[in-house]
Amino acid sequence: MRFPPIMRSLKRGPQVVIPKDFGMAVAFTGIGKKSTVVDAGAGSGFLAIALGNIAKSVVTYERRDEFAELAERNIKASGLRNVKVKRKDIFKGISERDVDLVTLDFADSEKAVKHAKKALKQGGYVVGFLPNMEQVKEFVKELEKNKFSEVFTLECITREILVREQGMRPENMGLMHTVYLTFGRK
Repeated sequence: MRFPPIMRSLKRGPQVVIPKDFGMAVAFTGIGKKSTVVDAGAGSGFLAIALGNIAKSVVTYERRDEFAELAERNIKASGLRNVKVKRKDIFKGISERDVDLVTLDFADSEKAVKHAKKALKQGGYVVGFLPNMEQVKEFVKELEKNKFSEVFTLECITREILVREQGMRPENMGLMHTVYLTFGRK
């Protein structure tokens, strides 16, 4: 699996969001250098770092101390100063307001959709990183209940191409399912 240079030396703990999925979230939400982001489920900090590399600021929530410590070490190692870890349970609410994007990457993330809506500015996005279809269904139901628009779900499957003198062809194996990305716009 290939990672951008800023992430190659980071330590992995819990499951990480990989570039193909991060890239889809960025592409479909349009976040950039003026964007503010709340990331929930910091884990190893990979998604927060990737977002912080392009956004104005990122606050990543993590309720588990061991994950928060790992994320803080990785953020420090990345050299980014615009990414902060907040040791707080996202199910108790989001303090930030008028943010452009809220990412939810943890079990039962649908239960935080109402908090994401309060944190988002009008036109902002929430994106759920969901490993199975049952979670997608519950997440979409919450988006609809909270009156989000432009609700859609994507999956990104990638494979590298072998370029050789005797001919080009796809690799035998690819990076198949990692997560479903479900989007909603306030």
